[in-house]
Amino acid sequence: MANKICIIATSCDKIGDEPTGAWAEEVVAPYRLWQKHGYSVTIASIKGGKVPVDPTSMAAPHATKEVEEFLLDDEAMKGLMESTPLADIKAADFDAFFLAGGHGTVGDFPNDANLIALLEAAAAAGKVIGSVCHGAEGLVNVKGPDGKPLVAGKRMTGFSDKEEVAAGKDKVVPFLLESKLREHGALFETAADLWAPHAVADHKLVTGQNPASSSAVAKLLAEALSS
Repeated sequence: MANKICIIATSCDKIGDEPTGAWAEEVVAPYRLWQKHGYSVTIASIKGGKVPVDPTSMAAPHATKEVEEFLLDDEAMKGLMESTPLADIKAADFDAFFLAGGHGTVGDFPNDANLIALLEAAAAAGKVIGSVCHGAEGLVNVKGPDGKPLVAGKRMTGFSDKEEVAAGKDKVVPFLLESKLREHGALFETAADLWAPHAVADHKLVTGQNPASSSAVAKLLAEALSS
C-alpha cells in the first residue's frame, strides 16, 4: 500500500503590504519526488482552497524545472488550486506530514490551533513530520508526547537568522525562526554557506534549511518512511 503524505501550505498571502505565500519549489520539488516514488500526496492549507504562491518563487531565477513541470500537471495544479482545508485532515489518515515554507507561514502557521493539534496527534502516533525553510514556523508551538516542545533536543534546521537578514525580512517577521527554535531547545544546524542545501533527519523529524534544500529533505523523508 502506497505511503500517504500530506503537504501543508500557508493560506497567508501578505506580510504587511507585501505579497507573499508559499514558496513554489518547497511544495513542488517534494511533491514531484514523492509522486515518482508512487506515494499518494495530498496538498492541504490552513484555510483550504487556492494556495497563495509567492510571485517571486514563480519567476526566474527561482522557478526550477520541477516548478515548470508542476505547472503542466493538471492533477498537481488542481491540488494547489483546490487544497484541502486543514480542519478536514486527520493524523490517522497519513503516514507523514510536511510543512512547506514561504514567508506566508509567519502569518498563520505558529498559532493555528488545527495545525498544532494535528502535529501533536501525528507525533503521538509516531508519524514522520517534516518541514523545509519557513515551514518550521509550524513546529514552534507543538508539544511532543512528553509535553515538552517537539523540537527540544532534536537535531534540525530551518531558515537561518543570517538568511532572514540577507533576505531583508528580519524586521518584518514576528520573530527570527532559528532563534525561536533554539529557545525551545532545538539542536539547530545550518549549512556553512548562505543558501546552500542542508537537510537533517532526527528519527521521525526531518527538516530542510531553505528552498535549495527542498529535494534533499524530501529524499530524507522518503528514507524515514521506509526505515
